[in-house]
Amino acid sequence: MTDATRSTPSPDRLLPADPATREFARELLDCVERLPIVSPHGHVPAAIIAENTNFANPADLLVSPDHYVTRLLHANGSTMESLGVGDVATDPLEIWREFCSAWHIFDGTASGNWLALELSGLFGIEETPTRDNANRLYEQIAARLAEPSFRPRALMETFGIEILATTDDPLDDLGAHLSLRVDTSFKSRVIPTFRPDAYVNANAVDFVGNVDRLIAVAGEGRHGYDGYLTALRNRRQHFIDAGAVATDHGVRTPLSLKLDPLVAARLFDRVRRDDFSDDDRDAFEAHMLYEMARMSVEDGLAMAIHPGSFRNYHPDAYARFGPDTGHDIPIAVEFTSSLRPLLADFGTARGFHLVLFTLDETTFSRELAPLAGVYPSVYLGSPWWFLDAPDAMLRFRAAVTETTGFSRYGGFVDDTRAFGSIPARHNVARRVEASFLARMVAEHRISMSRAREIIVEVIDEAPRRAFKL
Repeated sequence: MTDATRSTPSPDRLLPADPATREFARELLDCVERLPIVSPHGHVPAAIIAENTNFANPADLLVSPDHYVTRLLHANGSTMESLGVGDVATDPLEIWREFCSAWHIFDGTASGNWLALELSGLFGIEETPTRDNANRLYEQIAARLAEPSFRPRALMETFGIEILATTDDPLDDLGAHLSLRVDTSFKSRVIPTFRPDAYVNANAVDFVGNVDRLIAVAGEGRHGYDGYLTALRNRRQHFIDAGAVATDHGVRTPLSLKLDPLVAARLFDRVRRDDFSDDDRDAFEAHMLYEMARMSVEDGLAMAIHPGSFRNYHPDAYARFGPDTGHDIPIAVEFTSSLRPLLADFGTARGFHLVLFTLDETTFSRELAPLAGVYPSVYLGSPWWFLDAPDAMLRFRAAVTETTGFSRYGGFVDDTRAFGSIPARHNVARRVEASFLARMVAEHRISMSRAREIIVEVIDEAPRRAFKL
């Protein structure tokens, strides 16, 4: 097989090109490459693990659920229907053929790196996918997927996943999580994460209906704003009882706002009547971000903020296929002024953990590192989504480390719906950290003995500390 037809990743992938520095990176990678995966934020449904049924086919595992993959295929001419996005009934073999025919478009992308690792590591495929070999590769993968060793729980063990956090609606009964907790044969931890976006963003689909259901289920018979806050507190406790350690907030901006309770109640009534301005919407969402921080101080859940995305940017795609199809575009955000009300009251509260993520890398050194470098509550979320690529991750590390060192990092998050890509994404993160630390060793900025300790801290201890694991 020629190099042109091979897709097997090099053992030195993503490590420094300089031979001496690469040797340092190899040694550092060896310290962490076999550590268990701690995944404090992701989107794999717990039901997949609880039900433990085989994945249906290669497209269902590797293509359709991964919007990193489908968005670039769509940009290069595929239709969303042809990729099976949005539960559209499409022949999985045809999806796979289309994917293999377009394999070359992933050259140089983070997705291409992950996909090559998955094909090689999971299925032993060492040739480059093409339209000509698509059918054969499909049959090879499908045969492996039918094996008991490829059921989700077996793969959790194969992947070395110790902790997997999901992202869940506040009214979810969390039955899948609870069934996994009482299953003594299952050794990994699958934990829910409280994601209240649909109940605090006045522009969310059926916001009023969502709030009405929330109050009816968990408001203890109370009404209005009081019933609303009571219901949110009660559902948070339901999540804690099911093993949750964190909340997650996919807000448009990190704006926080402290309102007098009477003012907040009147604002709540306006947005609930669906009679609000854009300013009302922004004020309500900002106030509820503040209230979520207050609740985290009270109940101990870590609070992760994922701002900066113009979600469902393309109206037609959203109307036809729903959310989370890859049609989300990053926007510029500002943290320093936006978070001041929240941090003024809670930034030094004992036990409060606030993990800040961004899609705007101009904020790395200007705002996020200085905030994490002074507030004991603030941790730096890893580069995610469009920034979870090797070069962007290195830019992040270079931008923040001189201000915060390594102690204020919240650990890597894979942020994925594509279950099979989890180990590949974590492996990339480990190689990037090894590369960065190797350069610091080569430049005599830290010793190799200290670098060995740091990489374990960054990969394993950081997410446990920030997310209270």
